[in-house]
Amino acid sequence: MAQLQIGEALKQFLNKSKLKNGVHAAQIESIWADVMGKTIAKHTDKIEIINHTLFITTTVGPLKQELVYQKDKIIERINEIMGEAVVKQVVIR
Repeated sequence: MAQLQIGEALKQFLNKSKLKNGVHAAQIESIWADVMGKTIAKHTDKIEIINHTLFITTTVGPLKQELVYQKDKIIERINEIMGEAVVKQVVIR
């Protein structure tokens, strides 16, 4: 039996489990202010990821419009920071 480092073992476990989306959502929430800035993070109500689609919820109309224009940048920045293609689509609610 091959030995794995704890980080690699956890990564393999998450890839096979249904917890992966929840972990990615938590990671994205923790870096959200760095990715989008404190003002946008402050007015973002909820972030969740389902099947590589990032759902961003906000009640601020102008912010929704701004996020719609920045979808490609959001995907690019998050995937770059996460080190893998975690997000393929963004939906603004």
